[in-house]
Amino acid sequence: MKKISCLIMILFCSGTSVSAQNKETLTLMTYNIFHGELPYEPGNRNLEAVAQLINEFKPDLVALQEIDSMTNRSRQLNEGEKMDLMAELERLTGMKGFFAKAIDYGEGGYGIGILSRHPAEFSKIQLPNPNEVEARSLALAMVTLPSGVQITFASTHLCNEFEENRMAQTKTILEILQSQEHLIILAGDFNFTPDASPYALLQKDFVDVAEKKGEAKPTSPSNEPKNRIDYIWLSKESDWEILDVTVLGEDHSDHLPVLVKVRLK
Repeated sequence: MKKISCLIMILFCSGTSVSAQNKETLTLMTYNIFHGELPYEPGNRNLEAVAQLINEFKPDLVALQEIDSMTNRSRQLNEGEKMDLMAELERLTGMKGFFAKAIDYGEGGYGIGILSRHPAEFSKIQLPNPNEVEARSLALAMVTLPSGVQITFASTHLCNEFEENRMAQTKTILEILQSQEHLIILAGDFNFTPDASPYALLQKDFVDVAEKKGEAKPTSPSNEPKNRIDYIWLSKESDWEILDVTVLGEDHSDHLPVLVKVRLK
């Protein structure tokens, strides 16, 4: 897989113009990291590569999916010792992490997470599961930016089996986020494509950043991307300018990471 070009690095790491210096700018990422394992090299961990990517682009907020916490599966990637993936990513990136368990798994937990470069208060909400398959959750971070502006950053990973579950989970997420008083960013692996009913439901209140910017590219699978199921959304009430959207060509997982840069107008 072709590595990130210098041009992309310039886009995301260059300074802003004088006229924009007093405006809040955020770099955002969403990444399904395949429970810390290289998907095409079973038994080999990907955490160092994921952390290196995060450190390279220095996102302010990262939504992470498929996170193991002290599972037997993580033991196989860590020389026989169970591993807390969020704690390891905290250590490797210097960011504040939060794990939102969705299910008990392998004598540990499995779910989603958030990394924040700014002070944040975290919480978790369990999502509905009408078909009683693998449970899903929503992670919330109430983030205070350097300017003092507060935002709600949400990470999720919706059901991959049933449309009924995805619809119920999307409706619950909308109800939760509509009660928030702050600007809202929603990110994650939604397991639906833009032609699906849950996408249309979200689109009523949120802006699909990649579609709005004209950079709507497939994100899965990473070795031959065909489906766009990983998104970053901004609430329509949020007054953000979308600066850049890039699907990064990295094969550390079976999903490609999405990197977005936005500015508060």
